[in-house]
Amino acid sequence: MITRIEKMGESEAHDRQVLRDAGEILRAGGLVAFPTETVYGLGGNALDPEASRKIYAAKGRPSDNPLILHIAGPDMLEPLVSRIPETARILMDAFWPGPMTLIFEKSSLVPEETTGGLDTAAIRMPSHPVAAALIRAAGVPIAAPSANTSGRPSPTEAVHVAEDLSGKIEMILDGGAVEIGLESTIIDVTGEVPVILRPGYISQEEIAELTGACEIDPAILKKPDSTLRPKAPGMKYRHYAPKAEITIVEGDPEAVSERIRELAEEAAAAGRKTAILCAEETLAEYPAEMAVCLGSRKHQESLAHNLYHCLRAFDEDGIQVVYSEAFREGELGEAIMNRLMKAAGYRIINVESK
Repeated sequence: MITRIEKMGESEAHDRQVLRDAGEILRAGGLVAFPTETVYGLGGNALDPEASRKIYAAKGRPSDNPLILHIAGPDMLEPLVSRIPETARILMDAFWPGPMTLIFEKSSLVPEETTGGLDTAAIRMPSHPVAAALIRAAGVPIAAPSANTSGRPSPTEAVHVAEDLSGKIEMILDGGAVEIGLESTIIDVTGEVPVILRPGYISQEEIAELTGACEIDPAILKKPDSTLRPKAPGMKYRHYAPKAEITIVEGDPEAVSERIRELAEEAAAAGRKTAILCAEETLAEYPAEMAVCLGSRKHQESLAHNLYHCLRAFDEDGIQVVYSEAFREGELGEAIMNRLMKAAGYRIINVESK
């Protein structure tokens, strides 16, 4: 299969034709990768069981890992769910379109192949104009996990999609670099209290402020058990990982810098190509040839935006070992650390001041 790559934004006529073609591909059961405000998604007709099977096959994704359904307006939601709780309406009014996915009790219209065998469906309304236009052109909700090989860092540019999926899917819509760089916050609204199943750009505090309470599923705070049946993408399996072995070092800041330097120098002396992932504030404390700056701790959006780009760059540079600082501070800290811990396979070293 030859994957067609189309740059969006060249002209209105070009974009209209490309979107018509992409919509036809989706209606026929094919796959189209497209930009959202979070990361690039790999789209198929969410109501077509065979299209969902193609998504799992293209990504090499376990079939019990549910897919998110993307819609372009409230009119597309009601046929997909059995009920819309008041909590969901409050959150939808505040955050849709945007980087928020809600877990509903699904209707019979949504096949189990799309939901990973669950009786719930994960649904979101992306704010990216190309994503919205593609959904409207297709005329169906689009099931779309991140457009990468399962387990690898999520794609934030079309070139990342092509690296992983060229030759496996029909089309890639190139909308340039994404805005946020981390996947959406996933919230289960099927119970009395909303529960975060995946942290993201929208924080627990923002949700609780609107709904009065918000909990975090304990399963996302620790290494997942092999028997876990994931209710949302990213809960069970290793994700976001480069080929390099990543270890997170956290604790007293001065002790962290010292320990990372020691570990990195030991790995390099053993002949392993080594990198250090750090903040701008501590960049000067590490060997220049190893240090990779994620961004400033004062600007969390930049940390989130740069994370997957840095993880993919490690593969391009042939890095074998990475030692990373922790990034828990602020409203996005939980989301950043969730991705970083999964990339590291939950390898964390805690150090204290001497």
